[in-house]
Amino acid sequence: MKKYVNHIKIIIVLIALIFLYSFSNKRNENRVLSKNCRIEFLNDDGHFITRNTVNKLLIQNQDSLTSVSKEKLALNNIEESLNANAMVQVADVYVSITGEIGAKIRQRTPIARVAGNQSFYIDMDGEMMPLSPVHSARVPLITGTGLKKSMSDLYELAKYIYFDDFLKKNIIGIHQNKNHFELKLRTESFVVDLGEMKNLSAKFNNFKAFYQKGLHDKTLDSYKVVNLGFDNQVVCTKK
Repeated sequence: MKKYVNHIKIIIVLIALIFLYSFSNKRNENRVLSKNCRIEFLNDDGHFITRNTVNKLLIQNQDSLTSVSKEKLALNNIEESLNANAMVQVADVYVSITGEIGAKIRQRTPIARVAGNQSFYIDMDGEMMPLSPVHSARVPLITGTGLKKSMSDLYELAKYIYFDDFLKKNIIGIHQNKNHFELKLRTESFVVDLGEMKNLSAKFNNFKAFYQKGLHDKTLDSYKVVNLGFDNQVVCTKK
């Protein structure tokens, strides 16, 4: 008899646990959402999309967050609307246990800006990215003709510059002249003729060595053009 009593106790406990879980789950599903939205930018180096815009996207097609239960909230649809925004790389939308809707936003990363009738950025993935009406990225400005035909080369060059601290700090412009690429520096008046898009590592290493020596000798201001197009050489034209 004692054996059956223990079994009955176990069954009662299991039933109670199932009831509590179901009650808690149902209550959680029917919990009314909070008016507050938690928005987190994962790369906080400049907001190309505002928090207000994200907030509107979070609640679009809903009369009011406070009138929508969590079970009826289509998180996937909201994520899709955020991911469809041209400034967003990826978005993760969630609802907290307190009923607060939130989004973690990773913005696209521009590495260069292409000038023209319809200016645009080149992003980290080599894709065209529209300019933002609320924020401008401090990236090299690309000028010249026929730029769209050379997008792969421009992307390779812009990406190389972006990941090099010295070049990222000093280069503010890239000009395409036929199949040659010229660089404009932030503080120096001379033009760097990079030549064709090959041997970038060797060319830039030579340029860094030349620049440091010229900075030490205080001779940088005497040059008009610094040509890196020759093998293992830096050829300078004086003013």
